[in-house]
Amino acid sequence: MSERIAHTTWGRSVLIGIAASVAIGVVVLAFLWPTVTAKPQNLPIAVTGQSAQVDAVINALDKAEPGLFDVTKVSDRGAIVTGIKHRDYDGGIVIGTTPEVLTASAASPAVTQVMTAVQGVLQKQVTAGIQQAAQAGAQAAAAKGASAEQVLQALGSVPSVTVKLTDVVPLASTDSRGTGMAAAAFPLALGGMIGGVLISLLITGVWRRLTATAVYAVAAGLIVVSVLQPWFGILQGSFVGNVGAMALAVFATASFIVGMSSLIGPAGIAVGAVVTILIGNPLASATQPTQFMPGAWGAVGQWFVPGSAATLLRDLSYFPSASIAFPLLVLAGWSVLGIVLQVSGHFRSREVVHVDGWDDEDAAAQAAKPVAVA
Repeated sequence: MSERIAHTTWGRSVLIGIAASVAIGVVVLAFLWPTVTAKPQNLPIAVTGQSAQVDAVINALDKAEPGLFDVTKVSDRGAIVTGIKHRDYDGGIVIGTTPEVLTASAASPAVTQVMTAVQGVLQKQVTAGIQQAAQAGAQAAAAKGASAEQVLQALGSVPSVTVKLTDVVPLASTDSRGTGMAAAAFPLALGGMIGGVLISLLITGVWRRLTATAVYAVAAGLIVVSVLQPWFGILQGSFVGNVGAMALAVFATASFIVGMSSLIGPAGIAVGAVVTILIGNPLASATQPTQFMPGAWGAVGQWFVPGSAATLLRDLSYFPSASIAFPLLVLAGWSVLGIVLQVSGHFRSREVVHVDGWDDEDAAAQAAKPVAVA
């Protein structure tokens, strides 16, 4: 007689289906919310020129797009260039006889779009100002009795001024639109997670897990950077430096997942995946400035591995003068946290084994016996 197979209850089946659909909704929300809610705002730029002209430009920009720019007045063009290379500013405006708009497409293509629009606005203002000055001069000449021919000559002799757009830190020709750098963010986070999951499931022993995580991180860093730099030309700068940054990022994610798994069991893998993929990656600001995120979420995202890793790799590739202390400290912090969790989980899971007929007094007596020397 065949055994009766126990079926899942109808209620449980419905609940599992609902839970799975809710999970999909959460994933979609996590990935789309930052993009849908982001808007150009608080973009740090610097402006230089005569005080009255600078104030006029700042007022005009604020009137056209309230809250779009966080403006700093500086002494000269060199200060703007230095600030952009140190990532203090994302762009700048030079006001004077040769007006100029400065940008850095390597910081984000979105920045260049905004600054290109600024160039257009300034060009219209400059042209309108020149035309008004020419008309005022012509009217003054006519009032003094100048002939019509002289008035027309005065209008025609007005010089044209072009507002120049300068890309201080351009993207490489091999990634001219910046799509490669942005596209690499998700595989980087996913790669760290995959290594953490496999090591958690296939390897036992805290020191063996740590060794496997370190080997995986170095190998993954070498392979991924080999694809992104010499093959596709997405990353720039020092190959060794990029490998080190990539390895540190992979180790930080993988060690955290392994650590959570060691501490609370299989549920730790899910926790690590949620922190990395559903929280850290959407907040990484890999495709836009952190200021474009709503509220403080852009800054919060830089405290997670995907955000700090994306910033570190971008700075190493295009902004060698910028400080990389913060992203390095963040990645190092997650790495140390993962190691601590693994070690803590190892000792927490150790159990004291009691043998029948063997108590603490017997153990003490056995330890006190002299050891015979042959």
